[in-house]
Amino acid sequence: MPERHEEMLAQIASEYYLDNESKVEIAKSHGISRFQVARYLDEARREGIVTITIRRPAAHPASGAQLAAALGIESVTIAPGTGDARDQLARTAAGIVADIVTDGCRLGVSWSRTLQAMAGYLPDLPSCDVVQLAGSISVTGGGGSGSLIHRLGQVAGGRTWPLPAPLIVESADTAASLRRQPEISDALHAADELDVAVVSLGDWAAGKSTVYERVSPAQRKAATAAGAVAECSGRLLASDGSAADGGLDDCVIAVTLQQLISTPRVVLVAPSEEGVAGVRAAVAAGIANHLVIGPELARHLGAELGLADENPATDGATA
Repeated sequence: MPERHEEMLAQIASEYYLDNESKVEIAKSHGISRFQVARYLDEARREGIVTITIRRPAAHPASGAQLAAALGIESVTIAPGTGDARDQLARTAAGIVADIVTDGCRLGVSWSRTLQAMAGYLPDLPSCDVVQLAGSISVTGGGGSGSLIHRLGQVAGGRTWPLPAPLIVESADTAASLRRQPEISDALHAADELDVAVVSLGDWAAGKSTVYERVSPAQRKAATAAGAVAECSGRLLASDGSAADGGLDDCVIAVTLQQLISTPRVVLVAPSEEGVAGVRAAVAAGIANHLVIGPELARHLGAELGLADENPATDGATA
């Protein structure tokens, strides 16, 4: 395109798009017809001299009630999006637990960093018994599941069933031997009669699950091959909600998926911002009545469920 002609297209486009002059005014000032102005404007867009970006207004995000209805569970509570994300999830989960725990019930609690923080926001609870749902796992800077159960036992004032064992051991034989020990056996059997359980969900991926980091590369590979997308209390879930064993299940000392399914009220805390597959798996498995999530995961879930546009504010068009 001759440089002079290109400059003319840019000039006409500037007058029309930036100076808000009409086609008639532009035609008069350049000594051409308004139909030629229209053709030049089309040519300027076609040649990339003019680009147009359309930014749609942000869609209203799906509410917790909408998400709960779409998932078919009792409630979804979305933590505030301000401040520290884990702290906000912990505060929110504490509020849910305080609302649903009643005098004389049996409360089971697994462990995660978020649930550890949650205990700090429970200054009191109705008098209830507390069961440790998963064996201990060492985490830098964390108190572990034993300290969590001790803290909740003090708050609730009832009987506690600690689970004095590692969450994961090297072999199925070692796990079976530990399960026969009276204290461990009592705690595992106490999970048969839970009224409320509080558990955390992790994506089956590096940096998303404490368990993922603690097993061998061969075990991770086998679990992934078995279809694992998420982990809850050491138990692995496939996308359809079925157990994704991969040989790891027999080495875990924790509540079983069936025990969670049999628990009337399960509060599931899902910290991952991208944990849509895990949440769908947990719901399909029947181990989530009350879901606690952050705003980013709520947005992704809403998009997955057809309730909201996942990227409403970045719909760009160039012409």
